[in-house]
Amino acid sequence: MHRNRRMWPLYAAGFTTAFGAHGIAASLGADDAVTSLLVLGGLLALYDAAEVVLKPVFGSLADRIGARPVLLGGLAAFAASSALYVVADGPAWLWAARLGQGAAASAFSPAASALVARMTPEEERGRAFGGYGFYKSLGYTLGPLLGAVILWAGGLRELFAVLAVLGAAVALWAALAVPALPPLPRARQTVLDLARRLSAPEFWRPTAALAGATAALSVGVGFLPVSGAAAGLGPVATGAAVSVLALCGALVQPRAGRALDEGRLSASRGLGTGLALTAAGLACAMLPGVAGVLLAAVLIGVGTGLITPLGFATLAASTPKERLGQTMGSAELGRELGDAGGPLLVAVVATAASLAYGYGALALLLAVAPAVMLARSLRARPATDPGA
Repeated sequence: MHRNRRMWPLYAAGFTTAFGAHGIAASLGADDAVTSLLVLGGLLALYDAAEVVLKPVFGSLADRIGARPVLLGGLAAFAASSALYVVADGPAWLWAARLGQGAAASAFSPAASALVARMTPEEERGRAFGGYGFYKSLGYTLGPLLGAVILWAGGLRELFAVLAVLGAAVALWAALAVPALPPLPRARQTVLDLARRLSAPEFWRPTAALAGATAALSVGVGFLPVSGAAAGLGPVATGAAVSVLALCGALVQPRAGRALDEGRLSASRGLGTGLALTAAGLACAMLPGVAGVLLAAVLIGVGTGLITPLGFATLAASTPKERLGQTMGSAELGRELGDAGGPLLVAVVATAASLAYGYGALALLLAVAPAVMLARSLRARPATDPGA
């Protein structure tokens, strides 16, 4: 089978984990089981909390036994966890199902990204991760919308039934299409070796960029509607602004990956530019009115769309193939921390001052990295300039 066709189940797995995380976002008031913002927040956070704890564990397991079994097992467990609430209706089973979904996503998400890296030649990894990021972005974008439609047509149990069918279908597709790649021989690794590898600039720089991008994306999706409402926009218009953010990111990711593969864009320059654009978008969100919201949506979408494929391609290029699962799991942990930390930072600053200052705090944090990269390049230029 053509390599590109073998990648489609991996892209579908990326969509599944994003849809699973955010599909219940519109469930407040739509179902008797979700009775308050606190319950909704807990159900959303439980999925992410499981991922934070377990992604590095399952990433290492993928290196030990092979990424394909972890991918298939995770997808099957996701389907089973979703079906649990369908069969055993009740608040306690809802929480158990969400915990199971998050734990299962912790397995198949890093396994999928490790397989994307291993199944793709190094010169095509940017494009491959661009495609993976595109479909994952679709899951983040369409998840709340599709979830709302299913909740409106049926209810929460029907949404979990759809997730169960989706997980099972993707698992079957992956079983038929994804080749069995044996685990590669690995040298013994001590805790000190792991700490040394994860503290190397080749790991933490792209991981920090990915965490920053995820933080900004979460803030954009969560808080731009608040700014839009303050500017007099209705729910449809604020939803459209968030869709613009997601659409820009989804369209940029494959193009950024292709530019990296063709040598038209370096990873360091792309990551720095992406962080600068994202910071500029958050700064625009501080402006009053509709223009600030739309500019923020476009710039955050383009900036995060640059960072995501370049960050993962950089990690894959600097990681031994036998450690891809561990690296991707640890990098996904960084993204999850950004996903939680970005909105938390903005919320804390907004509570103490205003939402505009919250945007500014995160913009300042993200702007530091491009400034440091530029300063280093300017310092290094005289030493490498033949005319110096």
